[in-house]
Amino acid sequence: MPPPAGLPPRPSGPWSKLARRDPTTAGDTDDAPTVAAPAVGPHAGGHHLDADPHVEHHVEHHDDEDATGGLEVLGAGGSDPSRRRGRRARRRANEEPATLEAPGLFTDEHHDEHDDDHDDVHHGSHRTGSGRRRRSPLTNVLALLVLAAVIAGIVFGGRALIGLVNPEAQDYAGAGTGSVEVRVGEGDTLSDIAGTLVDSGVIASSEPFVDAAKAEPAATGIQPGVYVLRAQMSGQAALDLLLDPATRQVSRVTVPEGFTLEATLQRIAETTGLPIEDLQAAAADPAALGLPAYANGQLEGFLFPATYDVEPGDTAADVLGAMVSRFTDMATEMQLEQRAAASGRPVYDVVIVASMIQSETLLDEERPDVAQVVYNRLAQGIPLGIDAALAYGLDKNGNDLTVTDLQTDSPYNTRTRAGLPPTPISAPGEASIEAALAPSTGDYLYYVLESQEGRHYFTASYDEFLAARQRCADAGLGCGG
Repeated sequence: MPPPAGLPPRPSGPWSKLARRDPTTAGDTDDAPTVAAPAVGPHAGGHHLDADPHVEHHVEHHDDEDATGGLEVLGAGGSDPSRRRGRRARRRANEEPATLEAPGLFTDEHHDEHDDDHDDVHHGSHRTGSGRRRRSPLTNVLALLVLAAVIAGIVFGGRALIGLVNPEAQDYAGAGTGSVEVRVGEGDTLSDIAGTLVDSGVIASSEPFVDAAKAEPAATGIQPGVYVLRAQMSGQAALDLLLDPATRQVSRVTVPEGFTLEATLQRIAETTGLPIEDLQAAAADPAALGLPAYANGQLEGFLFPATYDVEPGDTAADVLGAMVSRFTDMATEMQLEQRAAASGRPVYDVVIVASMIQSETLLDEERPDVAQVVYNRLAQGIPLGIDAALAYGLDKNGNDLTVTDLQTDSPYNTRTRAGLPPTPISAPGEASIEAALAPSTGDYLYYVLESQEGRHYFTASYDEFLAARQRCADAGLGCGG
């Protein structure tokens, strides 16, 4: 019967069934596919095709027309297996591109799981011998060792690189030794302070100090100034000393409200050890101290009364300049210039009035009333009669004035002269300046001391004033003439 459709015509000659090639009969170079290949018998005339290169060339270019369809006919007479293998090897060399296989990079286990004789056509692998090449256990071990070495190199190299970029912070151990002076500047951050400590040899690196400071809420209160620390301290130990007030090298001086310029210089000299001559020389050059223009070149009244820290190395000009700066800061906050202009009074006059208010009463609640009396008298041309001004002019204590003193012809004698004294007579506090800017309203013209606590009796009546003064004298409060 004819062959089924789709199959090539059956060649002449004896056939047997297709069978798998026995690998034991294949030579070492037998890498041919395991499907059957055509076996061509002797050419007519007793010559084999492979004996004639022209015939072989013809076969090589036309074996795609082989009637067997590329199947080997087992049992065909006169076929030499070794010659077939030679021809197949040559055809494969011509038809297949040469492949280079890097040893050890791939294995055939995934593609040839059954260990049969089928080659992996996707990878073009060619085996020699009866099976594929396998790596020895030693090769696997060496490959793993190389891989481990590479990974270790990456890990340790990465650590080294990280160490260069962000080296581990160093820190000394213990409380340190010796003595090192360190200055913390105004506005310094924790990082700024740490940098200063590193530069001074107090700590090894900034990070331990900054970390300790961030964990301590009180660290935000480190004050500017000079501190005595030790060399090679731990970050924590350095922080502890900076938070200890005894470590700060500073002289603290308090200038009370109502102090005169002379009394202020004396207090600073006594407290800080600055020579009085240096302070007097600095006071004689007020322009170098930053005195505002409205002060008319007079330092009296413009050294703001407060507590000041004087550090090692501060000069007399530094201290007085800080006091002037404190006054101008206060004046800016309370809008001194603007409010004085709105009241129609020069700033300098406001400060003079404030200085007299400061000298006349101890009670802040009375200051606006004292200001009312001053402005009412000035408005009516009545002498102020403030003995504190005369005492200032005579460089005396107010309680030491005599009858003769009260008759002295002095620009500061407000008993005999109307108007304001020529300069402030003391350092007014903020409450007195506020009262001079905003006096109470009324018609008061007089006030008389009426208690040991410093309270006064205010009146617009001259008769009431005389009666109140008698009561003051009877109580021994120092009211006289």
